[in-house]
Amino acid sequence: MLVKVFGAAVQGIESIPITIEVNCSKGIRFLLVGLPDASVKESHERIVSALEVNGLKFPRQQIVINMSPADIRKEGSAFDLPLAVGVLGASGAILNDKFSSYMLMGELSLDGTVLPLKGALPMALMAKENGFKGFVLPAENAKEAAVVKGLDIYAVKNIREVVSFFNNESNLQPTTVDLEKEFNESKSEFELDFSDVKGQENVKRALEIAAAGSHNILLAGPPGSGKSMMAKRMPSILPPFTLEEALETTKIHSVAGSTEMSRSLMFRRPFRAPHHSISNVALVGGGSSPQPGEISLAHNGILFLDELPEFNRSVLEVMRQPLENQTITISRSRYNVDYPSGFMLVAAMNPCPCGYHNHPDRDCVCAPGTVQKYLNRISGPLLDRIDIQIEISPVPFDKIANRDPAESSESIRERVIGARKIQQNRYKNIKGVYCNSQISGRLLHKFASPDASGLKLLKSAMDRRSLSARAYDRILKVSRTIADIDGSEQIKAIHLAEAINYRNLDRESWAFSK
Repeated sequence: MLVKVFGAAVQGIESIPITIEVNCSKGIRFLLVGLPDASVKESHERIVSALEVNGLKFPRQQIVINMSPADIRKEGSAFDLPLAVGVLGASGAILNDKFSSYMLMGELSLDGTVLPLKGALPMALMAKENGFKGFVLPAENAKEAAVVKGLDIYAVKNIREVVSFFNNESNLQPTTVDLEKEFNESKSEFELDFSDVKGQENVKRALEIAAAGSHNILLAGPPGSGKSMMAKRMPSILPPFTLEEALETTKIHSVAGSTEMSRSLMFRRPFRAPHHSISNVALVGGGSSPQPGEISLAHNGILFLDELPEFNRSVLEVMRQPLENQTITISRSRYNVDYPSGFMLVAAMNPCPCGYHNHPDRDCVCAPGTVQKYLNRISGPLLDRIDIQIEISPVPFDKIANRDPAESSESIRERVIGARKIQQNRYKNIKGVYCNSQISGRLLHKFASPDASGLKLLKSAMDRRSLSARAYDRILKVSRTIADIDGSEQIKAIHLAEAINYRNLDRESWAFSK
């Protein structure tokens, strides 16, 4: 008997339908074709054991299985469940009249337990688009898939439940989630808050501007000045997810297998902080079976690179294109995979190897030229792509000892949300643009054009600091955000002056100043 069951394969963050054709006839062979990888081929042993432990017999017949389309490589152990159901349906052990309405995915353990899989959300979205009535998958992935409305999600824990479902012996109830309730529950206070940060008002102002316009920012200062402390509090002032952003971000983390099983969607923006020993592939994604890298896992959130000059130069350079285009393309001989990478870069660094260049109280012990050499570990083109570059000074004792709480993250966040709403209204008719950091070209001149006094000030700064055309654009974008925070439609000279002041590392004399 020939039957067809349906599964899914993930490419990038999208899913494609896979038709599994199973034919049982006279003979004793087992043939699996359709470009399966080693883990798919090994499913035979897992299926045999799972069926026997649960009192089901693996048919003693010739079994031919074709996984279509045959030119797409099938990878992973999650095809165990549809393969097992297909074999049972072709041998007549279970009814197959409902196979065409349901998609199945899940790995089988030797005792028949259905184990969790990666990519449940993109699979569920694809199932709905292709007209399936329901999706049968592991119980651990059910809440994630259940955010897709119009598709019945059936959570199963073992192969016996699946057999009973198709034989109409049990009535599985679809899994449902209350997104609004989960979203409200996720609004709990952040563990880290800017009220803990004493002093550093100018740096907190720069971080507020960065959050309001989604600008990249670099913090340079001596050890103990609070660079990492403030960077880790950045998520507490970012605006909340929109549903579209939450879905897109959850899809990426679902493919990577890093979602929380207890939640349906990610409701907080990601904060990724890889170690400086990270490799190129781990940062941008890829591998023999392409997976999202840190820049994609930070999509719609923050990528924090502490001790920036300690990163391998080649690792930093591969970020230049994603920072500009907000996407990364992984090319393979058979296909290309696109991963979103619209992250906000927050970086921190010491000003020199000893850490005390420009320190008000301690002398730098680095040899002449060492500071410039240390800064040169970060290329000029990469620095150009960092909108805000700010120096941090140590906090005086009187401010550290002050017990009065500083401004809270909540009040800063309100101003950030207000500025973002202005930007959303301004760019609502422009596809792919949601905040000031994303505008370029003619949009920059349309929405971020300064007045005459501002242009004069900007020209003077460009000539004095020998700034590049990209730095010119970045200054205009940051000044546009500062004006939005102030509620001003026109960019004024005061806004430009503040934006220019956030290009500290552009000063030619910075590495030699004291």
